[in-house]
Amino acid sequence: MACLFRRAIAEQVSRIVGLPSETVAQSIRAVPVHRKHESPDFQLFVNSLLDDIHADANFTVQEKAQKLASKLNCDTVISEIGADRGSVTFKVHRDLLIKTVLHKITQDGPRFGLNTDLLSRIPKGKTIVEFSSPNIAKKFHVGHLRSTIIGNYIANLKEAIGNEVIRINYLGDWGLQFGLLGTGFSKFGSEKELRDNPLEHLFNVYVKINEAAEQDENLRSSAMEFLKRLEGGEAQAVSLWTHFRELSIQEYAKIYKRLGIHFEEYSGESFYREKSQHVLQMLRNRGVLKEMENGTGVVDLSEGLSTYKTVVRSDGTSLYITRDVAAAIDRIEKYDFDEMIYVTDKSQQTHFQHLFKILQILGEKHSIRCHHVPFGRVQGMKTRKGDVIFLEDVLDEARTRMLQNMAATSTSKHLEDPARTAEKIGAAALIVQDFKGPLMSDYHFDWDRALQSFGDTGVFLQYTHARLHSLQGLWETKDLTDFNISCLQEPSVISTLQHLLRYDEVILQCLDDYQPRYLVNYLMGLGHLANVAHRALPVKGSTSEVAQARLLFFNNVQMVLANTMKLLGITPVTNM
Repeated sequence: MACLFRRAIAEQVSRIVGLPSETVAQSIRAVPVHRKHESPDFQLFVNSLLDDIHADANFTVQEKAQKLASKLNCDTVISEIGADRGSVTFKVHRDLLIKTVLHKITQDGPRFGLNTDLLSRIPKGKTIVEFSSPNIAKKFHVGHLRSTIIGNYIANLKEAIGNEVIRINYLGDWGLQFGLLGTGFSKFGSEKELRDNPLEHLFNVYVKINEAAEQDENLRSSAMEFLKRLEGGEAQAVSLWTHFRELSIQEYAKIYKRLGIHFEEYSGESFYREKSQHVLQMLRNRGVLKEMENGTGVVDLSEGLSTYKTVVRSDGTSLYITRDVAAAIDRIEKYDFDEMIYVTDKSQQTHFQHLFKILQILGEKHSIRCHHVPFGRVQGMKTRKGDVIFLEDVLDEARTRMLQNMAATSTSKHLEDPARTAEKIGAAALIVQDFKGPLMSDYHFDWDRALQSFGDTGVFLQYTHARLHSLQGLWETKDLTDFNISCLQEPSVISTLQHLLRYDEVILQCLDDYQPRYLVNYLMGLGHLANVAHRALPVKGSTSEVAQARLLFFNNVQMVLANTMKLLGITPVTNM
């Protein structure tokens, strides 16, 4: 694997430059594959390594690279050494490259590329990821799609490098919306419609009461009264709220199952309505809670610059921020986490700045371990019925369109459950379309582009994986250790193995700022290289020895492709 080669290069370089080999290794990177000509395997960036202790104004960075390269020797690992644009380049002996990479994939399986020197320096610990967090008593809004899939990807990534991950779904299950819904259900609700289609009915009730409350101030007052009864624990109000919450979670579980997502914990704002009063008392004890003329309670977050954040209403009921503070403190006490990551859209950036500041004011050291991962919004997501509101409709649309595309493709195979396969491919299309760009950017969703079977799409990845998986039926004897290296010297094999050398570097890049696009780009590169190799290296018609070697190669590529897709939250299909 790459770390073995990096280590061998670093040990030789360290003897020349007088630096520890661990320091040298940090400046060594695998070289991205070039489409038109063979690339070296690794490069060492001279400036990042030598500037501080070997500064010499008389030499350009290229001259420094050439000077260092001239002092290094080829050995049992390195076959060629050169200098290119300020870096020293290294080429590994081809037989060693083939044998080492394929053996490492076979040996490590799903852990390939994750147990390396490069990733071993990353602190491990307990990570909480809060994501998805829909508002109960409403259908799963498409606006929660990004939080759901981004949060799942981050949780998968953290788990892959060895962290203990706790996935929390923090439901929006409290606040004025429930005052409105409680009032609205008594006016517009139907028990029969609630049983038949609970979330759609509750959504319609909510829309109607909102419209009515805009015209009738008494209805808004009734909503506030219902919320006060709810916060006071009044039996009838709590019973109705509990019923709505349970129905909502049952419906959401169906959506999460379709996306292959799970949670270790469901919580919600309601869990912290009482503990939020404890937060207010803590703020009073510290002398930072101030009562305004209108009766609301505020906290000064800017140390005298009069940037106030309201934390309690004039009637004493809690606010979203207060309940979030209570939730964070509860998780500190319950989990003593090493980091907590909140995944929400960028409109909530200020909210989380305020949350972390209040935790700091309260003396919570864990405040510096809390992070917000913001993202932009999806625009133009429509079904054939028109503008889309609910995620369920998006998943249905993706499945329907993929079924139609599969039926129209002459190469499609007979499937036992085509709808299930179409569901997985459609979900992959949604995830890849979402993950291709920077998280903070808004993007315009395009069904035709997302569902193309060629180009950089989730459908292309699924086709590639299914194509590689289909080769498994050609194995004569699946011996994953005995193969003839001389049968795998083709350029398409070398290019693919060079690409695999970069895997841990891409994982490290993803961990730096949680951008999934790095992993998507890597996967697309692997998919295209695998397809080139598939065309160039036929298994059928080859001698048994050649076929065995090629099948081992394709099996290992398929394994890495599948495991990387799973990190993104994609379930690979084996037939299409």
